[in-house]
Amino acid sequence: MKVALAQLDIVWENKQENKKQCSIMIEQAKSQYVDMILFPEMTLTGFSMNTEKLGEVIENSETITFFKQKAQQYNIAICFGMIVKNGEKSENHCMVISKEGEVIADYAKIHPFSYGTESKFYSGGENVTYYTVNDITFSPLICYDLRFPEVFQICSEKSYVITVIANWPTPRRCHWISLLKARAIENQCYILGINRCGSGDGLEYSGDSMIIDPYGKVVAMAKQSNQMLVIGDIDADIVTQYRKEFPLKQDRKSQLYSQMYQGKK
Repeated sequence: MKVALAQLDIVWENKQENKKQCSIMIEQAKSQYVDMILFPEMTLTGFSMNTEKLGEVIENSETITFFKQKAQQYNIAICFGMIVKNGEKSENHCMVISKEGEVIADYAKIHPFSYGTESKFYSGGENVTYYTVNDITFSPLICYDLRFPEVFQICSEKSYVITVIANWPTPRRCHWISLLKARAIENQCYILGINRCGSGDGLEYSGDSMIIDPYGKVVAMAKQSNQMLVIGDIDADIVTQYRKEFPLKQDRKSQLYSQMYQGKK
């Protein structure tokens, strides 16, 4: 299966301009026979706390409608991020649209970034999500979730690919790269890290979007911090074979870990 990571230079809080750039990248991906394209966190807005203005209701979302139309037009699955209104606080979502234009995944970010004030405007989700494209099972996660390995272990019980859409800033670039590789090795699965590039609201973003295989090897990575597509292949058989050869998960003691968390050892 061929995937494209769309390392997008998001225009700050400008949905219409970002739609234009997404359209170009979707067309480029399809011309290279890509099965699925993945965009960064908060794809059409950037990492904004302006939830009242930019947040949407799923039932009549212009963002979802836009990506549904593009998925059908180009016969390609699309993963993207958006702000969803939900009561007093909004939620930071990752959505996936099938090539037929149907919503097949809707994940609410479990860990809002309190250091960056996200938790003041966004509430955290409480569930992981699974979906299938080309008979391969995926799980979507978002940015700060990368620092919490427990949720990756849960996702990889079923998933062969875990995606992390992000707006990860340049000052913590080494953490992004190191943690993506660690999550792939720990979970014996593909990790797709899709980060934005450019600048927004005074922050700089290095990009560094990459595809990492279950062994921790970088299959494909952005060679610069410009807007670009990172294209590579993922193969579920590699995951299956490696997990069979090196059955790491059978040695995990999840029940014991849970007891230790609760102080009941």
